[in-house]
Amino acid sequence: MSDRIGTIDEVDQVLESLVLSFSPSLLPLRQRWRNNGLSADFLGDYVTTFFPSPEDDSDTLARQSQAKGAVSYIANELLENAMKYTDSKSDHPITITLNLEAARITFQASNPISADAQARYAAFAQELSKGDPMDIYMRILENGPGEEGGSGLGLVTMINDYEGRLCWSFETDPATGDTLATTWVQIPV
Repeated sequence: MSDRIGTIDEVDQVLESLVLSFSPSLLPLRQRWRNNGLSADFLGDYVTTFFPSPEDDSDTLARQSQAKGAVSYIANELLENAMKYTDSKSDHPITITLNLEAARITFQASNPISADAQARYAAFAQELSKGDPMDIYMRILENGPGEEGGSGLGLVTMINDYEGRLCWSFETDPATGDTLATTWVQIPV
């Protein structure tokens, strides 16, 4: 059973779905980092194909551009966090799933995580789910990332700039004992 922090709507009827999976031990983090942007941009381009429009339909073209930018940003942030905080001793893959629904897009990113990283991430998730995202954003800008590294700015930006709803879970795989961190983000389309 997992402990959930935050809430998202249950995934509605999925019109299209795409899953990308990465092996955390196949390439060093520096090499993998370069691929995050490419993978995120691919997801952004993928989503735009579901907003077909005539060449002169400026409303649909604007929706395509907005959806592409949001998907690329959120996917990149989720992948960077998953890569950065993955427990490199685990054989579990890092995955990102994109579900296109009628009125929203749901992302799900999962990665194995160490106990120390889980404690920090869960504490930030608790703060973000209960606090004012704009206040947290301002505090991060004023104080910087802190001693442990990541500031959480990307997650806060998903809420403030893209109307994202976030949810987290931390589950232990009974077969391996590894802890898997999963982050969900839902945005309207």
